[in-house]
Amino acid sequence: MDLRNKTLCASGFHAPERGEIDILDNALIAIGADGKIEAIHRPGDPNYRAVRDAREETGELVSLAPGSYLLPGFVDLHVHAPQYPQLGSALDVPLEIWLQKYTFPLEARYEDLAFARHSYGLLVEDLLANGTTTALYFATIHQEATRALVDICLDKGQRALIGKVAMDNADECPDYYRDASPEAAIEGTRALIDYITVHPENGEARVLPVVTPRFIPSCTDATLEGLGAIARECGCHVQTHCSESDWAHGYVLSRHGATDAEMLDRFGLLGRRSVLAHANFLTADDMERVRVREAAVAHCPLSNVYFANAVFPLLAALEKGLHVGLGTDISGGPSASMLENCRGAILMSRALEAGVDPNLDDRARATFGPAQIDFRDAFYIATTGGGVALDLPVGQFKPGYLFDAIVIDTKAQKGSVRLFDEFDAGEQILQKIINTASKPNIASTWVGGLNVRLS
Repeated sequence: MDLRNKTLCASGFHAPERGEIDILDNALIAIGADGKIEAIHRPGDPNYRAVRDAREETGELVSLAPGSYLLPGFVDLHVHAPQYPQLGSALDVPLEIWLQKYTFPLEARYEDLAFARHSYGLLVEDLLANGTTTALYFATIHQEATRALVDICLDKGQRALIGKVAMDNADECPDYYRDASPEAAIEGTRALIDYITVHPENGEARVLPVVTPRFIPSCTDATLEGLGAIARECGCHVQTHCSESDWAHGYVLSRHGATDAEMLDRFGLLGRRSVLAHANFLTADDMERVRVREAAVAHCPLSNVYFANAVFPLLAALEKGLHVGLGTDISGGPSASMLENCRGAILMSRALEAGVDPNLDDRARATFGPAQIDFRDAFYIATTGGGVALDLPVGQFKPGYLFDAIVIDTKAQKGSVRLFDEFDAGEQILQKIINTASKPNIASTWVGGLNVRLS
């Protein structure tokens, strides 16, 4: 059911600030014709009963079933849309080999528009079913296939930020899959921005364009300079990989004598709407640079295990005040579920703090320092943190914010959440959802108040 011009009576959770879980208990959430939250009324408010009675009388009140809980929709800050066919496979080699052996050949296939439409259609449907209401997408170098992804997101209702990948460095990109020149990479980016901006079905700006240099190794300096100029001109979002692995980090140091973050800044690609995927090897100076520029990090805990050679110090970044959201990194990460990536973030933080070498005693093993997060931080970066990173009014329940939300049905027959009245209440319910919920528990998905759950 669409919820525009309706009021939803729901219990649930959101995290308006890091470390703070706001519990909704039969709250009334009024959603306007534009899909934004107009007001939230809680039991105990002077006008709560009057508002509820009035909405019931007009038939505008919708109530969640007992055992169902409302959460903000998940914001996935790092998705390689064309890599969906290899999700869960091709995880047995280092990053630089993975790209050349598996990933570039797969992405090159998106020259076939029929293949692109089929793959992208499955991806968007599956992400919506997993509760991902906003996705930040890398596409490919292909203009027509990337436009098809735009069309599919608009048709299926997902909020999306989409970039045509720029990659023209002949030393690192194969002959069969790269932009022909810096001019081709730059003009292709401009063409996609124009397509998205004037799209007749994008009046609500449900889809936004993104300047997308794949990463510094894949781009010539001329392309990076040109993309920085575009970003300044249009105010668009920027996405790229930053200091992901030993190889990638070392390559940029060797080529430029400076880190990824410093070079992205020099090229004009580090700003308030920039999202840096991974960022595992940020130095202290890099972290400060990212903070000052108000850029964001897309933390990808599962893919980092396979390809990064290190664990991103999430707690340190959050405590320093960096904007951080969560990313699946399809298909470097083997799961499209943001819930599984929440669990991955928690697990990786515990491993970083405790150490992992059983040949050392506990004091020698735990050398990094404080690093552990809990379900509250994981939930925050998967929702509010992603909205902050993208500078968009999503990820929490607040007047003026878009009603992007999911319903977790803890009583779903094929679900994996088990609640016990004598044990589970308040935040404990959210903790169980984060730690045990699965796709069958996601009963409804709304983007801007519109029902986008297809199955």
